[in-house]
Amino acid sequence: MLLRPRKWPKYNASQVHEPAKFPDLLHELCAGVNEPTQPFGRPAFTMADMLFAMVLKVYSKQPARKFVDQLGRLHEGGLISKVPCYNSILHYFELETITPHLRDLVVESSKVMAGVETVFAVDSTGFSIRRLGPWMGTRFEKHKLAERRSWIKVHVMCGVVTKIVTAVEVSKGNAGDSPFFKLLYKTTAANFEIREVLADKAYSSLENMRLVSKGKGILFSPFKNNANPEHRTRDPLWKFLYHLFSMNLSWFYEHYHQRSNVESVFSMIKRKFGEYLRSRTYTAQVNEALCKVLCHNLCVINDCMFQMDLEPEFWAQNDQAKAS
Repeated sequence: MLLRPRKWPKYNASQVHEPAKFPDLLHELCAGVNEPTQPFGRPAFTMADMLFAMVLKVYSKQPARKFVDQLGRLHEGGLISKVPCYNSILHYFELETITPHLRDLVVESSKVMAGVETVFAVDSTGFSIRRLGPWMGTRFEKHKLAERRSWIKVHVMCGVVTKIVTAVEVSKGNAGDSPFFKLLYKTTAANFEIREVLADKAYSSLENMRLVSKGKGILFSPFKNNANPEHRTRDPLWKFLYHLFSMNLSWFYEHYHQRSNVESVFSMIKRKFGEYLRSRTYTAQVNEALCKVLCHNLCVINDCMFQMDLEPEFWAQNDQAKAS
């Protein structure tokens, strides 16, 4: 499968116009969020406005106090109905009810690539919370330096052509990778046709193979060194894939090398939006990490608008359902 070649003049144009187009894309995406009911109390900020402010703050990489002035200019342009105080923005980062909305926005933003992506890569990465200690110490709790640093772990599935993130989950830093595969796969499969999934040895399990095979795809994941040709359950799928991969290594790695695109996604997010989290509490850290992933998706969409002449349309399925 050929990856998308970069057209440098169009790429340069996308980077030049990204700061201006990003708020417009974010506004269109947040406009489709369902507003929660408020039976009593003072009128709250709309969910669309607060999600817009939170994601844009992460994109700007500015402290909340300095960021409010930028919101004021966007309010004059009609992209936000009311400018919240910086404390209100920080308060919303602390709400667990915000997390599902951010995760839904990541999924919704990826749907515009449904006609492009059929091969997906899955992996996880750690985001630092600016304390001392190595990542390996948190990844493996038995390490003597495990308590010296705090991390959270972001699990994603992404398309290998555009590097759009199609599903995301966030966990503690020492959580395993394989248990999140089912969630990521099912979320992606709801919106995409999946022909291949590329994953490292951490995801090499019969359960994951069955899941992808049931969806008429194939999991390209190297078998572990101690894996037997025949699974203890004597499942024929395990035996078939074991021999298929071991006897066709060049063909296997021709597909598997595309897994590096998920590493590119992590590099893109960390280089552009930072590899550490500013928030102090776990809930706020989860929401901040989801905002980083959403910012990445919108930047990918902006790039595809120039290089692929993409015309993104968010919440199209909801609009069709209302019309019918």
